[in-house]
Amino acid sequence: MHFHKYEKIWLSFGIVSLIVFLSVVGVSAFSQNHTPSGGMDTIDPEKVNETAPFDNPGVTQLDEDTYQVAIVALAFGYNAPDLRVPAGKEIIFKVTSTDVVHSFTIDNTKVNMMVVPGRITTKSYTFEEPGKYLILCNEYCGTGHHMMSTEIEVY
Repeated sequence: MHFHKYEKIWLSFGIVSLIVFLSVVGVSAFSQNHTPSGGMDTIDPEKVNETAPFDNPGVTQLDEDTYQVAIVALAFGYNAPDLRVPAGKEIIFKVTSTDVVHSFTIDNTKVNMMVVPGRITTKSYTFEEPGKYLILCNEYCGTGHHMMSTEIEVY
């Protein structure tokens, strides 16, 4: 097969550009410690209600500046009683599902996670402003999907 001189130049330019792009992305990801969202923690979906912290869902204070919120997503709702957290403190959300894939999105924040059965999804966030924040499922999970929401109160 014969390549014209200009074809060789453009082919070389394309390959070099691809190598440079992938190198920049790879080096920046490793140097800034980027990891896939949610980690790789697993859980037996049939034993969620027996496994800590999901055996007692809700808000738990871990230390003076850190709170953990454990939530179980299930058919058309979240098992998350009375979610009240303070503003200006780190909130660690741990979410799992017992049935199908859901989403965990807090409106007007950067919290947006996929909730997959068999996985524990984790996200840390600090609320700066007090108020009530709407928690939604953005992943179609069945006929009652439009009713799947709850609120978190930040004081």
